[in-house]
Amino acid sequence: MGFYTADLCDTCKEEIQVLGAGFSNFGGKKKMKGLLVTVKLNENNQELIRVLDEAGQGRVLVVDVQGAYVGVVGENLMKKALKNGWSGFVINGYVRDVNMTKEIEVGLWALGTCPRRSFNAVPGFVDHAVEFGGVRFEPGAYVYADMDGVIVSKDALV
Repeated sequence: MGFYTADLCDTCKEEIQVLGAGFSNFGGKKKMKGLLVTVKLNENNQELIRVLDEAGQGRVLVVDVQGAYVGVVGENLMKKALKNGWSGFVINGYVRDVNMTKEIEVGLWALGTCPRRSFNAVPGFVDHAVEFGGVRFEPGAYVYADMDGVIVSKDALV
């Protein structure tokens, strides 16, 4: 992928938003970009699983778990994302199985790790604007991520 987020910040400073500090990559892909799809969860990841069953077409899932301390993505969902063509995830929450997720060629930016998952059956919401880390993620916008950070643009930059 021919971009670096630092360069995009320099050349497109008026067009981008930069995700705040605290997010790290726990996936095997060190760089990702794509049209974003939002999923808002209340701990339970069933809605996310449903979306991952769709063809990803290189898109990026932006998941807002409102920082809940449960692992919403692990090895199995990373494998499903790879199989169905998703570029990666940006998660306002936590992930698990990181020994395995780091070996799967999907991006996985999140706040940290938690071995516990949620068993609460609470529905989620897809394709609604979500806001975290100082960024408003709107369906139809684009995400760019590398080891320097995550940025969002309303339009494709590269």
